[in-house]
Order: sequence, then C-alpha cells, then structure tokens
Amino acid sequence: MIEGSTENATLVTELIVGLRERGLDVTRPILVVLDGAKALRRAVLDVFDRPVLARCQLHKIRNVQDRLPQKLRQVVAARMRRANHADSALAAEAELTTLAAELDRTHPGAAASLREGMAETLTVLRLGLPPTLARTFRSTNAVESMISICREHAGNVKRWRDGQMALRWCAAGMVEAGKQFRRVNGHLQLRSLRDTLERVTRPADATRHDEDVQAA
Repeated sequence: MIEGSTENATLVTELIVGLRERGLDVTRPILVVLDGAKALRRAVLDVFDRPVLARCQLHKIRNVQDRLPQKLRQVVAARMRRANHADSALAAEAELTTLAAELDRTHPGAAASLREGMAETLTVLRLGLPPTLARTFRSTNAVESMISICREHAGNVKRWRDGQMALRWCAAGMVEAGKQFRRVNGHLQLRSLRDTLERVTRPADATRHDEDVQAA
C-alpha cells in the first residue's frame, strides 16, 4: 500500500517499485488486469519486464455506455458481453469491430471508446483461459471487492488522525477481505496459465532457437 490522493504516474510507479524491492520477481511474465488508467498502465510497462496486459471488460462496457443515450446502453452492453464470450478472440474482435462501425454513424464517441484498447479487453480469450480463471480475470472485480470491504471496514472510524492511521485501517480491511475471498482451486489451471504466459512473452529470437533445436 501507499498513501496518496490520486492515481498519478509517480505514485503508482512508486507502489509497483516497492513490490519489486520487497521481493516480487518482475522478470517473470505476469498477467496484469487494469481498469484503463493510463498512469497505472505506464507504470506496469516501466517496471515489469514481461507484462501481459488485460483490460477490465466491465469497465470498458461502462465507458462505452457513458457515451450513449439511455435507450441504447443495454442493447450495446449485451452485444459487447456476447462478443466477450465468443469462442475465440478473433471472433470477438470481428463482432466488436462490426459494432464500432455501426456506432460510427450516430455515436462516434462510443465507437472510439470501444476501439480504444480493444485488443487488451480480449486478452483472456486470446490466452484461452479455462472458465474458472476467465471469470476471475475478465474484470477487476476481485480488487474492487477488496476495496469495497476496506471502505466498509473503515466506516467505523469517526475521526482520521493521520496517514499512518489510514494505512493501518486499510491493511486491516484487506486482511478481512482475504478471509471472504474464494480461492482458486485449480493448480493445474494456474500452471497452464503460467506456461501460456511464458510462451506468449518469449522473445522472438528465443522462439526461433527452440524451433531450431526441435527441428534438429
């Protein structure tokens, strides 16, 4: 945790660097699910060597809806959800591209929002994650749930003295949230995800070398 009032680049970079300094291996590939915040995305790219970025599909749907009249919001959201659950990332991208083209004529702002970061909203599909993991990594719901529990926990405080007190209460709320989380009981699935991340982030020259060895 880090004390701050906004998600600016300096703050979030300091937070992630702190994870590295406390032992997080940033040289290994890691799947990072983001809400679209540019400062956080920049910090992840600067600190991690091999990040695989995924955008929260729920945030993207809300962003597009915010640029539409009320009568179209549910219709467009339903089409986006259907695309996000397509059989492949290629099929999903085709559906979303078609939808964006339709919106171009009447609501170009919504169309632009839909196209922005589209590839990263389909990362879960592209990785071919099994349903259990896909449900977890499609959105930032896990961390949003933790934040909600922290806020509820801190609601008991009537007077905040200083930042240290805020950090302590936030930490206590995170511990409480951890007790309520469902754990992913899929070691083979997680191992498969790890292997997939290794493959998709492998440098091109290393891939060619492996192919040469196998051919030999």
